[in-house]
Amino acid sequence: MTPLRLDRFPSPLGVLLLVYDEAGRLRALDFEDYEHRLGRLLARHYGEVALTEAPAPQAITEALCAYFAGDFAALDSIEIETGGTPFQRAAWAALRRIPPGATRSYADQAAAIGRPKAVRAVGLANGANPIAIVTPCHRVIGADGSLTGFGGGLHRKRWLLEHEGAL
Repeated sequence: MTPLRLDRFPSPLGVLLLVYDEAGRLRALDFEDYEHRLGRLLARHYGEVALTEAPAPQAITEALCAYFAGDFAALDSIEIETGGTPFQRAAWAALRRIPPGATRSYADQAAAIGRPKAVRAVGLANGANPIAIVTPCHRVIGADGSLTGFGGGLHRKRWLLEHEGAL
């Protein structure tokens, strides 16, 4: 059983669920109204987990506060650790390379990981991303510029992209 800790963090998008490990690395970030999905993602990536409620490390909460205040680079300071397949981890690493204020298509993301034909697989990997906002799957949009799926809802995706100046 994987021991993890959970904190609830108020944000402009609603309460965020922050899951982190004993080393203070962020393992998951989701929205309180999607707590059931968080449980499924944790089980998929880590097997059986034991969640204990505890305050998140100051480094995580300060970086999130700074991000919501407009310091988008603050997210880069958050140390993360994920489960997932090697393909998923490559897709998520490519997400972290999309700068704030920019967007990419799923095809762009597939090309960025050297798998230009894996557009659908990239979409599935983005959907399984356990660390919303910090691993910014919200920056991936449809090839036609449309806002497409986001686990926290399209209203949150739009808010994040507007906040970062991408819309």
